[in-house]
Amino acid sequence: MKILTLVSSELKRLTASSMARLALVALMLVPILYAGLYLWANNDPYGNLKDVPVALVVEDTGSTLDGQPVNYGDQVRDQLLDDASVGWQVTSAEDAEAGVRDGRFDFILSLGPDFSRALTSASGNAPTQAVVTLTTNDTNSFLATTIAGQVAEKVRASITEKVGKQAALTLLDGFATVRSNLTDAVDGATQLTDGATSAADGAATLAQGTASANAGATQLDAGLQQLAAGSADLPSQASALNDGAQQLNSGLQQLQSGSADLPTQANQLNDGAQQVAAGNAQLSDASTQLAAQVQDAADQVPAARADIVDLLNQTSLTDEQKAAILAQVDQVGTAIDDGNALVQSTNQKIGALATGSAELAAGTQKLANSAPTLSTGIASAASGGSQLATGTQQLADSAPTLTNGIASAASGSSQLAAGTQQLQSGADQLSTGLGTLETGAGTLRDGLSSGLDDVPNQTAAQREAAAQTISDPVALDTSAVTKASNYGAGMAPFFISLAAWIGIYALFLIVKPLSRRAITAFKKPFTATTAGWATPAILGALQMVTVFGIITLALGYQVEHGWGMLGFMILTSATFATIILALNILLGSVGQFLGLVLMVLQLVTAGGTFPWQTLPVPLQVLHTILPMSHAVDGIRQLMYGGNLALAGADAGALAFWLIGALLVSYLGARRLTRHRTLRDLRPSLIG
Repeated sequence: MKILTLVSSELKRLTASSMARLALVALMLVPILYAGLYLWANNDPYGNLKDVPVALVVEDTGSTLDGQPVNYGDQVRDQLLDDASVGWQVTSAEDAEAGVRDGRFDFILSLGPDFSRALTSASGNAPTQAVVTLTTNDTNSFLATTIAGQVAEKVRASITEKVGKQAALTLLDGFATVRSNLTDAVDGATQLTDGATSAADGAATLAQGTASANAGATQLDAGLQQLAAGSADLPSQASALNDGAQQLNSGLQQLQSGSADLPTQANQLNDGAQQVAAGNAQLSDASTQLAAQVQDAADQVPAARADIVDLLNQTSLTDEQKAAILAQVDQVGTAIDDGNALVQSTNQKIGALATGSAELAAGTQKLANSAPTLSTGIASAASGGSQLATGTQQLADSAPTLTNGIASAASGSSQLAAGTQQLQSGADQLSTGLGTLETGAGTLRDGLSSGLDDVPNQTAAQREAAAQTISDPVALDTSAVTKASNYGAGMAPFFISLAAWIGIYALFLIVKPLSRRAITAFKKPFTATTAGWATPAILGALQMVTVFGIITLALGYQVEHGWGMLGFMILTSATFATIILALNILLGSVGQFLGLVLMVLQLVTAGGTFPWQTLPVPLQVLHTILPMSHAVDGIRQLMYGGNLALAGADAGALAFWLIGALLVSYLGARRLTRHRTLRDLRPSLIG
């Protein structure tokens, strides 16, 4: 008996009566209805989440930020209602609680009375984390609870980005204020440096002049001291002195001529020293005020840094990003501390300079006060010289007076030398101090300029953009090697494979695995086995063609490799037919039941819903072995446009199962040819 004859005979048996035809049609429609209805019902569930009823409870009483009233709860409510990702229904807490219990709402999203107050607390001393309350009820739907978690996380992320942007903008505005103040400080330090340079140049000139004056006063003092020493014995040496009286008179006249302007010059020198002392006193006062302001700025650095740390902790930044921002802040703080230390040191030096210039002014005052006395003494000496020249007798009579005058002149010249020495020392200290001030002021200017360069110079628009980047630093750029068009298309490979198994399993309820007449009468196990497999394989192929039409035409799913996928589906159905055929031949009705058990086992291990790597290890082993796993993977590769080599490997695995099951069926049929009786010729609907 030929294979085609056996197949034709089996098909005629299946369509011999109206009830038989009805049964065949009903069983043929099982996989079609299963795959079509299930995929239709689950075509795009995520696109229909807008119909899921969700209670939104907003009890936020609002708060204030920078003196302005804010209500983040109302903003979140309006944003959620505009987004309409789920079926939001604004209601009271009591109604929401009752609704989630009786099933009117799938879950509740609540914003409490302190929601805005908590979000704005970061600007104060007691920051508090805002709370979004999510209430679920798994009796409504377990997946609704999962969706609720995703929705709540999306809301939390949106709020975090909004508040983080505000916090970052506040931080950057603070940096802008710091930069503006540093700019003013740099300008002031530049002016201080220029003034110190001018003062240092003047002090150097003053030091040179006082050195010359001290040299002349020292020479004058030496001469007068010699004169005083020589005139000590004047009364007893009057006659001898008369011989040199003319020479002395000439010298004293020259001395009087040279010292005539000494009081005026001493007063001028004193006036200059007084002006320098007054200017240095003003410089010391200004430096003290600047030091106090800089010290106040340095004292505010730790508190400002602590506020910045609190603000960063309210954002979703990573620890590395927070550390990078704090490193910039610490650089600014270090620059301010270094500048403060330099300002304090410079202020002390300016104070010392002011004290030295005051002492110098006092010395020049003494010099100015002594200058008239010295000038008078020189004039007296000149007069005495004239009298000495007119007569030694008068010199002898006036010798004690002359001696006293010379002693007074010598004392005045000593004071003059000492005063000019103090003046020179003070001028040197002034020059040194102003040089140090010039260097310190330059260092202060350079340090403040360096700190200014480390502070970002951003416009308001740039700060707005930077705040947006800080609040949401990472953008998710997704790309897909292959992509299912929607949820239904994603589940299609699994349900197509499952429908193929169900369809073949249902057909074997009425299709006989083997023609027992052929086995008994002709004893051709290969022919009987091939015919027994061909009938359900042909019917299964028709089922797969119909399912393919429903998927592509009725549901409109995109298939990248249409002919390849259709052929793979037919191969899958044929493989499943061979497996169930082998079970029926070996075990009869028990084998048919084991086909149901095997379907359940493959439903668990095929990886159709969750990744198969999430399965327990024993089930992962079964996943790599059982045919439905390869059927699901192969249909995915062909439907989504994936790796054709993997699809080929899956087809090879199915072919291996097909050939192996056919071999087992053949061996079972061969065994049956040795144990058939006439009772086996009686027809049976289940084989």
